[in-house]
Amino acid sequence: MDKTRIELLSPARDLACGKEAINHGADAVYIGAPKFGARAAAGNTLADIEALCAHARLYGASVHATMNTLLFDGELEAAREQAVALWNAGVDALIIQDMAFLEMDLPPIALHASTQTDNRTPERARFLEESGFQRVILARELSLAEIRAIADATTVALEAFVHGALCVSYSGQCWMSAALGGRSANRGTCGQPCRLAWDLKEASGKVISQGRHLLSLKDMDRSGHIGSMLDAGISSFKIEGRLKSADYVKNVTAYYRQALDRELERRAGATRASFGKVTHHFTPNPEKSFFRGGTDYYLSGKRGKVASPDTPKAMGERMGTVVHVAKDHVTLKTEKGRTPVVNGDGLCFLDPSGNLKGIKANRVDGGLIRPSQPVAKTGLFKGAVLYRNHDHAFLKLLEKESAERCLALDLSIKEVKDGLWIAAQDETGRSVTHWFGLEQVPARDKEKARKTLETQLAKLGGTPFYLRGLTLNLPPLFIPVSEINRLRREVVALLLDEANTLPVRDPEPVDRPVVPFPEACLTYKANVANALARTFYTRRGVTSVEPAFEAVEPDGAVTVMETRHCIRETLGLCKGRGNQAEPLVLENEKGRFTVHFLCGVCGMRIERQENV
Repeated sequence: MDKTRIELLSPARDLACGKEAINHGADAVYIGAPKFGARAAAGNTLADIEALCAHARLYGASVHATMNTLLFDGELEAAREQAVALWNAGVDALIIQDMAFLEMDLPPIALHASTQTDNRTPERARFLEESGFQRVILARELSLAEIRAIADATTVALEAFVHGALCVSYSGQCWMSAALGGRSANRGTCGQPCRLAWDLKEASGKVISQGRHLLSLKDMDRSGHIGSMLDAGISSFKIEGRLKSADYVKNVTAYYRQALDRELERRAGATRASFGKVTHHFTPNPEKSFFRGGTDYYLSGKRGKVASPDTPKAMGERMGTVVHVAKDHVTLKTEKGRTPVVNGDGLCFLDPSGNLKGIKANRVDGGLIRPSQPVAKTGLFKGAVLYRNHDHAFLKLLEKESAERCLALDLSIKEVKDGLWIAAQDETGRSVTHWFGLEQVPARDKEKARKTLETQLAKLGGTPFYLRGLTLNLPPLFIPVSEINRLRREVVALLLDEANTLPVRDPEPVDRPVVPFPEACLTYKANVANALARTFYTRRGVTSVEPAFEAVEPDGAVTVMETRHCIRETLGLCKGRGNQAEPLVLENEKGRFTVHFLCGVCGMRIERQENV
């Protein structure tokens, strides 16, 4: 990827979401393949993926398919066949975790190293680049300085998350769900135990914190750091959310399209990675979609508050404070800049015990809100901070056609024998020519004839084009409006046929380079679950390879999570401010884990105490 072509990469739960992402400004979308994706619930048919590729090609956008789970030996051939099928469907890149793909006979489809490959260091990124990856998707936890160090050490395209839900663990380095019940994150079936409530205790049993969501993080929001991320070397900005709804995809894509465009306008030499003028029919605001509160997640190098220990659920946008409570209504003092609460809005708040409660605004009159049930039953109280997690009017707006994306079109028309010769080219460079049979009758009113021709050719509503330029090399002719319209439709149809045609691509397999791996011995943390992945490493000098946790579960106390998050910091008990006897224990009805604090680097390592 040309690093001067800057990509906004949006999630696609399905074909409809993928099309909306592109229509709202995405330069690329990533979508779950039929099998072997890290979101098992987000698989799509090859037919739908092929249709999405065709829609993306129209705008010069790209489609990346996720096949980023670990593979078992019995799945290798099916995975290879699916990769080939995705290439044939028009997919531009595969997002992968398992190194077995680099030992397969594959067509020259681009390979992107998933964040599941634990890409934290310059050495790791350089090895992946030298092994044949065209892109490395960086760990979410990296600071700008760490990103810049990787960019300085490599020439590979770098992708980074910019918005969405956060895994508390370094990606690819979490086995907590697998340890609790066999649902492995590395196999696409994470049970998300990090979103559960946990007790934190000393080893003696003394309770430090009870029933809180100590591993649940806020959502990433780096919208204020796009410029600094560009400066650090990022060329693809990724929005998380392959399980999210269409309204989320529309809203967040539109928001980051506008933010990224503002930044690109200030920079010489940097351009969008796709084409088309995007018009949004609403004002995007990510807080109005699924949102747990925002964090830049260590990007600036500062720690900050990254956890959401009160609830793992989305609270949405903070609306204001309850200043009066009556029998059937409450009065809200709305914060500056917020659109008013309206009938049908969903609101939530934390009760005095820290439990999340929700109400529906049944009737609203200014700041006076009547819930759909008696106030006494809602738990509302004076001083409660209300959040809006369902903006009824906003979501209704997004149910409609909320954006359009149009390509600039240049037409040139000249007179030829028995008709007209039309050359058309859109801003992607796609071009067609067309002979249009026509009886050539000189116009009586030359100016009116020319104006009618220009007006009718510009009527491109309902198509993905707008007329940017028109060159007429012909004498004024009388052309019936019906004929001009037919000419226009035929040219548009030819352009769309050209866009729908998958370009001929060389299907020859690519030989991947073999470069030494920097380590001789690999533990289960390397996630080697099959013979081809083992061969990948042994061919690169590795002499000892432990099987992946998912292949052969280790016995005893083993690390099930590594994270830059720190529970003690969240609780205000950072070393020097607390006197807890270590190690500490995380416990609930699901399991029991030992927490080791890595104070030198600010983070935690969580161990399973015994096989569960």
